[in-house]
Amino acid sequence: MDADQLLSSYDYGLPEGQIAQSPVTPRDSARLLVVEDQQRHRHQVFRDLPDLLRANDLLVLNNTRVIPARLYGQKTTGTAVEILLLEEQQRNQWLALVKPGRRLKPGSQVIFAAHQPTGISLRATVVASDEATRGRILQFEVSDGRSLLEVVDQFGQMPLPPYITGSDSEPEQYQTVYADRVGAVAAPTAGLHFTPELFNRLDEKGIQRAFVTLHVGVGTFRPVETEDIRHHQMHGEWIEVPEETVAQVRAIKANGGRVIAVGTTAVRSLEGASQSGDLRSYCGKTNLFIYPGYQWRVVDGLVTNFHLPKSSLLMLVSGLIGRERALDLYQDAIAQHYRFYSFGDAMLILPEARLTSDSSDRHQSSNSP
Repeated sequence: MDADQLLSSYDYGLPEGQIAQSPVTPRDSARLLVVEDQQRHRHQVFRDLPDLLRANDLLVLNNTRVIPARLYGQKTTGTAVEILLLEEQQRNQWLALVKPGRRLKPGSQVIFAAHQPTGISLRATVVASDEATRGRILQFEVSDGRSLLEVVDQFGQMPLPPYITGSDSEPEQYQTVYADRVGAVAAPTAGLHFTPELFNRLDEKGIQRAFVTLHVGVGTFRPVETEDIRHHQMHGEWIEVPEETVAQVRAIKANGGRVIAVGTTAVRSLEGASQSGDLRSYCGKTNLFIYPGYQWRVVDGLVTNFHLPKSSLLMLVSGLIGRERALDLYQDAIAQHYRFYSFGDAMLILPEARLTSDSSDRHQSSNSP
């Protein structure tokens, strides 16, 4: 079997001290590993981005906004319960991960302390188990009849990843400055480095931007558990690629410009909406899984953070520049003391660094348009 298809081939060691616990300030002062072409790379700072792109390039960003998706309550027996919301399936009905899961069988109820001073109370009933995520389907009931999304700020906490254990960050630092579509349970972290001032400089250079929405959920951070990665099934995540963005992409391509995705979620949105052959406006779910051998349709370059070992996100990056190249770059980033993961530093993969393989071996989502 090809090494690119083996989960163990995507492993690497990272010193614990290089897992970023808090973001840098200002946001655009993060370090940036620039992958120039198929052989060269250099080290810069994120605020240098306008000098690294060309006029008429198009940045595509994910405008999803993170909800305070971590809730703490208790069963009617008094047992403490932790809930991580994953996605809303219908009004006030959510797929969620729960602790302790074994004690939350269908019919169990979870009560949350009434919010003061409003007096609004919240409770949830376990409707069913979800085998795919090992989670639960919960039906929430808000005392004044509103939706959970309308009151979740009063009950929830920002769902920082488990590897962030000592952060002094403020909740808004786990949001991009352009986040305006509520629904994610994790941030599209490549976008955390942008500031209004940086956008102004990009505008002055003639670098355009467009938006897609992918509400980050379990599909993005669910671990790959099969040694043959081709057997991994991505959990579907909700995306929207509006007609306006499709038109911008087509115009940029027609004028010789390049599409630079900001984050793996922007990649999956654009590529997920182009599985019919051409990019089209789309609103629905995608479970597209990208790994080496994927045939790229829209994305030319990528801005991304550094990802966990054996993750589908590292496999996506490997699909763009090759697995061995990606791991070599990660080793240099470690040697140069880059900060990793959600609050960490970034990488810019320029279009010249992309693999030019003619391979048609790719994975396509049956749920993609």
